[in-house]
Amino acid sequence: MASREGAAAAASKVKLKKKRKSKKESKTRCVRANIHAEDGKDDPNRHYADNKIKTTKYTLLSFLPKNLFEQFHRFANVYFVFIALLNFVPVVNAFQPELALAPVVFILSVTAIKDLWEDYRRHRSDKEINHMDCLVYSRTERRYVEKFWKEVHVGDFIRLRCNEILPADVLLLSSSDPDRLCHIETATLDGETNLKQRQVVRSFFDLDCDFDPSKYDSVIECEKPNNDLNRFRGYIIHRSGRRDALYKDNLLLRGCTIRNTEEAVGIVIYAGHETKAMLNNNGPRYKRSKLERQMNLDVFWCVVILLVMCSFAAVGHGLWVFQYGDKRPVFDVLSPEGKDLSPILSAVYLFLTMIIVFQVLIPISLFVSIEIVKISQVYFIHQDAELYDEESDSHLQCRALNITEDLGQMQYIFSDKTGTLTDNKMVFRRCTVAGVEYSHDANARRLAMYQEVDSEEEDCMSHAGTLPRRDSAGSHHSVKVVLRSHSTKSHRRTGSRAEAKRASILSKHTAFSSPMEKDVTPDPQLMSKVNECGSQMDFMRFHSQSMSQLPSDLNDIMDFFVALTLCNTVVVSSPDQPRQKVRMRFELKSPVKTIEDFIRRFTPSRLTSGSNSSSSSSLATNRSSNKGCSSLLSSPSAESTLTKLEEEAAAAVAAAAASAHAFSPAPPAYDGKARNPEGADLRYEAESPDEAALVYAARAYKCSLVGRLPDQVAVDLPHLGKLNFELLHTLGFDSTRKRMSVVVKHPLTNQITVYTKGADSVIMDLIKSPNAGNAKGKRQKKIIYRTQNYLNQYAADGLRTLCIAKKALSKEEYACWLQRHLEAETAIQGRDELLFESALRLETNLQLLGATGIEDRLQDGVPETIDALRKAGLQIWVLTGDKQETAVNIAYACKLLDPEEEILTLNADSMEACSLLLEESLHYIQAKFLCGPAKAFHADLAASHIYPSPPPHPPWSSSHAAVHRLGLVIDGRTLAYALDRSLEDKFLAVARSCRSVLCCRSTPLQKSMVVKLVRNKLKVMTLAIGDGANDVSMIQVADVGVGISGQEGMQAVMASDFALPRFRYLQKLLLVHGHWCYSRLANMILYFLYKNAMFVALIFWYQFYCGFSGSAMIDQWYLIFFNLMFSAFPQLVTGTLDKAVSAETLQRLPQLYVNGQNSEEYKPYMFWMNMIDAFYQSLVCFFIPYFAYSDSDVDLFTWGTPVTTIAVFTILLHLGVETKTWTWVNWVSICFSVALFFTVALCYNASCPTCYSPSNPYWTMQRLLQDPAFYLLCLITPVAALLPRYFYRACQGTIFPSPVQVGRQLDRLNAKDPLGNILSLSRIRAGAGPDPEAKSSAAPFPKESERPDASLSVRIHLPPDGGVHYTKNSQDGLDVG
Repeated sequence: MASREGAAAAASKVKLKKKRKSKKESKTRCVRANIHAEDGKDDPNRHYADNKIKTTKYTLLSFLPKNLFEQFHRFANVYFVFIALLNFVPVVNAFQPELALAPVVFILSVTAIKDLWEDYRRHRSDKEINHMDCLVYSRTERRYVEKFWKEVHVGDFIRLRCNEILPADVLLLSSSDPDRLCHIETATLDGETNLKQRQVVRSFFDLDCDFDPSKYDSVIECEKPNNDLNRFRGYIIHRSGRRDALYKDNLLLRGCTIRNTEEAVGIVIYAGHETKAMLNNNGPRYKRSKLERQMNLDVFWCVVILLVMCSFAAVGHGLWVFQYGDKRPVFDVLSPEGKDLSPILSAVYLFLTMIIVFQVLIPISLFVSIEIVKISQVYFIHQDAELYDEESDSHLQCRALNITEDLGQMQYIFSDKTGTLTDNKMVFRRCTVAGVEYSHDANARRLAMYQEVDSEEEDCMSHAGTLPRRDSAGSHHSVKVVLRSHSTKSHRRTGSRAEAKRASILSKHTAFSSPMEKDVTPDPQLMSKVNECGSQMDFMRFHSQSMSQLPSDLNDIMDFFVALTLCNTVVVSSPDQPRQKVRMRFELKSPVKTIEDFIRRFTPSRLTSGSNSSSSSSLATNRSSNKGCSSLLSSPSAESTLTKLEEEAAAAVAAAAASAHAFSPAPPAYDGKARNPEGADLRYEAESPDEAALVYAARAYKCSLVGRLPDQVAVDLPHLGKLNFELLHTLGFDSTRKRMSVVVKHPLTNQITVYTKGADSVIMDLIKSPNAGNAKGKRQKKIIYRTQNYLNQYAADGLRTLCIAKKALSKEEYACWLQRHLEAETAIQGRDELLFESALRLETNLQLLGATGIEDRLQDGVPETIDALRKAGLQIWVLTGDKQETAVNIAYACKLLDPEEEILTLNADSMEACSLLLEESLHYIQAKFLCGPAKAFHADLAASHIYPSPPPHPPWSSSHAAVHRLGLVIDGRTLAYALDRSLEDKFLAVARSCRSVLCCRSTPLQKSMVVKLVRNKLKVMTLAIGDGANDVSMIQVADVGVGISGQEGMQAVMASDFALPRFRYLQKLLLVHGHWCYSRLANMILYFLYKNAMFVALIFWYQFYCGFSGSAMIDQWYLIFFNLMFSAFPQLVTGTLDKAVSAETLQRLPQLYVNGQNSEEYKPYMFWMNMIDAFYQSLVCFFIPYFAYSDSDVDLFTWGTPVTTIAVFTILLHLGVETKTWTWVNWVSICFSVALFFTVALCYNASCPTCYSPSNPYWTMQRLLQDPAFYLLCLITPVAALLPRYFYRACQGTIFPSPVQVGRQLDRLNAKDPLGNILSLSRIRAGAGPDPEAKSSAAPFPKESERPDASLSVRIHLPPDGGVHYTKNSQDGLDVG
């Protein structure tokens, strides 16, 4: 019994182990070299995908069934196929079965041919890619041989050469670069053209010989294939059992280009469709537009009308048969068995027959016509020359073809600030170091020249960096004189075209390197202090004195610039070969030959071994919203560092002796003479404009970055020459920490130092509290106080602020932190979280060094664009990660905030405080705007002559949600509370009442949450626009996403529906093309539904005269091909080219855009009005010919053909009444349709005597053309049918014109005088609805001369006593939140 229990327990353990193993294998993949299984047998990686890609959807065998299956996903196609098949049933058929199939087959064939052509293009592209060459190692030949990409498999070794594209995701094992680096360009993945460093796996870093694949015997275990470009986790297991962690910096991704390495070798990890590039290739996005959703509802009503008509006819037929009783008429059709049909069964059969006869009521060609019109609209948008940006050589891209009409119905715009409203050209403007502010007046004058220079002053541009410098000894006492009225000009970039072209040429290969960005003019006072500091440090080093004797202010200045130089991921490149990294091993003029000699001579106590240990330092400052992500990376030689720490305690005496020896005579390179730094001839490849701006600023003060390796950074300092800082760790930037840190070993002090750079909102909280009991503590406290004041001043001036700090670590502190950091590095599960926590432990108790102010200038035309969009009734929210004061200043500059409106600022530290703030804000809004004065204002408004009727509110608004002259500013912390489920309704009530909303310090997740909240709660159309990876989630959530193809890569563009070169092009895209696309499609859909209903109603009226038998007086050829041939072309032309108002008028009068916001062109009642008009016109077109031929002996088709002809004329003339712009194409299309109808009729009637037995259509049209009555009918009947519609349109245009009709009248009269524009503007506002200017006037504001301040800010804060205070501040004295 016991043995059985033991066996059962053992079996359960084995099962548990297998279960755990299978669970583990499901999360990871194991990759082994397959050079021992080249024949394919026993290939350890045979279960993984090969490298052959196939993006096609069909094969020759699967095309027909698969394509039909996809097309039948559209309900309309299923319906029409069902109707066509129903016609094959003899009891209920109405037409010839083969003829009834023609329209369905035509529509399906057109779609199938389009899909086949697209798939063939994909096949050609796949074939070209699969047959590219690469070098793959062959075991049999013991060398690398050329193979096609499609022949590469996981586990193959690939040799990569310079400028070669990577065929798969490859783990880098070897590089010809002496530093074991490989530089790649990822433009095909994310659009970023700057170089990125990748490094060899740590355990292969110390190879003295070339990598030999035949000796490789390691096993790689990594994560399953995924689409995250910024993450790769795994480890490599060697035969000895040693495990080394793998990071994203060891992985080369498919599609990237090798740029600076002669050769590199790697092993394939992911191939084919499992590569990250292919997993990110999702193809074009599909969205359903608002107009399409409304159209589907009306199609449903058409189905209801069809069923009602068929039911009515069936009941009528049943009653007609029932009245005969047992005496059946001679013309009655018997059942297939030869028996009489009962009235009920006859009614059922007739119901199905009428569905076939009335099938035209459901427009089979409507969906195809809409697709054709949308493609044509996209083509004309692409051809708009005004949407082309010459400076960047880019134009608008439309990535979603099916939502063009949504552009004309937007109600809310959510915009990023940096790179979207601004240029993302970061220019170093000023700084404060050790509590002293340096205003850089000469640099300000240099930047001013870029605003004022024109193309004739090109020579002055090249000398802009050598302007005469004014002494700024008291520059830190400068007074802020920037007035709000001039803030727009101060932030605008209005450089000449010549400057733009020159900058483009100079920065052709390097991002963020225009002359405006890199030619920084230093402040004379700070420059002299930097030189003094360098001279004293050189003197102390020469005389072997301790650096601690250096004055604190000078020491802080040098550390400040060292931090600017080191704390980044900038790659150094040479100007003559921008894609080649600088080859520099820091050689000196003395006989020192290697870096090891340099270390032994100048660095007494190494924390790492002398050899170049492997590295995995982060070389990418990514802006991912993922917490920590993969940007927190390890040390280059962390393990050897930890072991060496224990040895260094015993070697302290020897270290001191070595130190004395090292600082004996200075080598010739450090002669202390002032010289031009070598960094002036180098180019910096930065991943963000902030980094580039700070590195160029440091170079202006002769602190130049001259080289970067995985474990060391070379810096050229004044009087000190080149110094090699050992790079121990790089803790990259992420959106949660909002900072970046580097851990280095200082070559002069041998101290382990942490340099940190980040947002002031987080850095200031990490500063060590100073001890006020000593002089040093008092000095630190003074520095913190002054720096905070200067930060506020920078932010008020609209500058982007960054704080610089440092921290000196003892060996014990570093060893303690390193031990836990190594554990985090080697963890597989939860590595990102552990590295994130490790960074938080290190970045504490910092010493503040200073702060920088970087200017990011507004793009051209941004204030005018925002003003126009606001006049168009659009609510604009700006969601930015910038400091609150910076964002507010930029908001004033770009006219998002108006100096005359009150600003509501919400800053809270807790959920309860946020709730109270929102409640009090609502009370404040209600008390100020929704009381007596507002009612009185509306009463005056109703009596005004300019506004004959109160403006109607849009469907998504209500009387209590009117937009007032208020601006809302909220910071990130308060926004996090406000987005909670319990407070989101209150927040939305406050925000929707404000004219402008500015969300500061918001994270990417908060941006998407705000957009989703507004879209779902208010049921409005939203547009999100941004330029960076941090805007992707916001862009994808909105109804329409717009990406700016700026300097932060192409992530936003790839995720967007439309891509623009500049923000200002949004004005024409929405106000002009959006208006046109919506108006055209809305009118085309209504016309489509009208003409089908009108044509079907003709047959319906005839049923009253044929016993509801399902007969038709219209020939079946006309009935079947009516939509496909006779009425198709004119409506396509009108839907593509019709312009209700010209582009100039639409931009001059943005209020016309409200027409689309309120869906004025396609309201629900318009469908029913069109149905009523269609039935009226059908009555006229039916009964006038009926009475005309009532006493004649003409046959059925001789009477039915004039009815058909009159219907065609009426439908085409109806389109003419609704057409706003007539071109020669419109005339040609209508004439062609008429000619086509008569040609088909004549040919058909002449060649088909027995096509429709027993009736005979032979020579019908020929006889009618000889009858004068036919011409008279074709003239009188359409006029009588269209008279009510024409009379309504005439009255509407003269008595109660819509805003669009007023605009059209302006076009006709060419009214360009200001008075005419003002008058039209007032009339347009009368019916425009949500015009913010009119609504905001509901509050009684005093005149400008009566107000004490130019603008007022209402700040709601919670005092200690628990009450709520409202404070008003002038905008120049804006409080810090």
